[in-house]
Amino acid sequence: MLGSATAAWAYWHLNHNIRSVDIDGALGDDRPARAVAGPAASTSASAAPLPTGALNILVLGSDSRSGKDNRKLGGGDSSGARSDTAMVVHVDTGRTRATVVSIPRDTLVTRPSCPLPSGGSTAVAHQAMFNSAYAVGGPVCAVKTVEAMTGVRMDHYLEIDFAGFAKLVDALGGVTVTTAQDIDDDRSHLHLKAGTHHLDGTRALALARTRHGIGDGSDLGRIGLQQKLVKALLTQMAATDLLTDPAKLYRVADAVTASLTTDTGLDSLGELTRLGESLRGLPAGRVRTVMMPVVTAPSDPNRVVARQPAANKLWASLR
Repeated sequence: MLGSATAAWAYWHLNHNIRSVDIDGALGDDRPARAVAGPAASTSASAAPLPTGALNILVLGSDSRSGKDNRKLGGGDSSGARSDTAMVVHVDTGRTRATVVSIPRDTLVTRPSCPLPSGGSTAVAHQAMFNSAYAVGGPVCAVKTVEAMTGVRMDHYLEIDFAGFAKLVDALGGVTVTTAQDIDDDRSHLHLKAGTHHLDGTRALALARTRHGIGDGSDLGRIGLQQKLVKALLTQMAATDLLTDPAKLYRVADAVTASLTTDTGLDSLGELTRLGESLRGLPAGRVRTVMMPVVTAPSDPNRVVARQPAANKLWASLR
């Protein structure tokens, strides 16, 4: 009885950790078409079959300073929140291969009019920074902006903040990454020699955020480090047999759900579990990471714009 009660409480706790946004309800039908669903994969006689169709997920890393942990990790107070990291994750039909496309936050885009939770809508903005979409209209505007610039329907939305990322890495026992050059960034408090390092959550977050200690100090150099971290996390998850260690499984699940915002299609532990199970045949070696092709913006040397026709060809390939 005690074991059953504990399990029930844990499930309730994890389920209620998750915050969600009704993106489908807010955006309606004026969106790109969904990908054609593939045949479902059978699991067992009693379980519902797992989906195998192509899938597009917008994954955002928020630089929100809300909460004590985020303020500490983010480096003090900062008003509002922006999408510090943006990745379109495209999973092929069969869910054995995937492409992760990073969108530089400093990209100048045409930000569409977005509905606001309080009613009304934002105005169309030309030559706006990509990460301003999240700042002015939250997840709904971030999704609408990505769909407008790519023509790709986002089936799901996932957002994690500073504290959640660091806690996830710690719950997994850290991640191992290899850097090709020394990193000395006083702003992110990260100092690493070139080579292989096993990082805890705080240092992994610093690696994801560093840009002043590498390359030309722009967001483009940081994207390469973030993509290394994505693959390192996938590798660590695959190497950690969570199902045989209930305590570690709970720590990982609690770390993720406590700092997670999703669309309403993924706002339960059951839906997240089904998504994870459907991706079980996707090894880190079959995840391709790329960056949206960009060039320096003619209007501002500190900003970039999509490089055409290469960017449109990339999005067309995902469609």
